[in-house]
Formats: sequence, structure tokens, C-alpha cells
Amino acid sequence: VQLQASGGGLVQAGGSQRLSCVCSDAKFAINVMGWYREATERQREQVAVVTGSGSKILADSVKGRFAISRDNVKNAVYLEMNDLKPEDTAVYRCFLVPRVGTDVWGQGTQVTVSS
Repeated sequence: VQLQASGGGLVQAGGSQRLSCVCSDAKFAINVMGWYREATERQREQVAVVTGSGSKILADSVKGRFAISRDNVKNAVYLEMNDLKPEDTAVYRCFLVPRVGTDVWGQGTQVTVSS
């Protein structure tokens, strides 16, 4: 099972971007899907997670600006990012926690917010 992420790139402060992450197996049994981000000289941060039942947790740093959603048919997770700030610049990585087995991580996608 693999996760394929897309989206990201360069955006000006105040702009928006949408990240997508799709599981290679649409029937894979998944518990949680979400996003982390890693930036130079900053700790890795869990940005947002969503459970199979739709419960969502967002980091305080992105509440009110980011939204996470999930398509359980496609086994995909999306991160809608609005009002982006330079401090949102990071490599964003999606992940999933399966019902059985070990976590799966997607490749990182760079998001760069210019001031």
C-alpha cells in the first residue's frame, strides 16, 4: 500500500492551496488519515487528522484557516489551506493508520509561502 500526495508549490501570503493524498488500495481498511509538516529548525507538527467516522483534529496553529476532509470511497484525504502565512512553509506529508498493521507515509510535498 502506498500514499500518493499532490498539490503544494509556491504561493503568496494570504493565498490558498489544496493538498491531496490518495491510497493505492481503495479497499484498504484505514482508521485515521492525516497530515504532518516538517520545517527547517522547527519540530515536526501534526497539522490535521480525520478518523473514519469523520472526527477531526486540527493543530491550533491552523484552526480557522485549514480544513481536512476525507473520501472513504477513494481512501483519500485532502487538506484545504487558506490564508496561508510564511510560517506555514514546510514539507507536508500525509499518513494513514490502518486498522491492522503499521502506519503508512506518503512522500512529502513542499509548500512555500512567500511574504
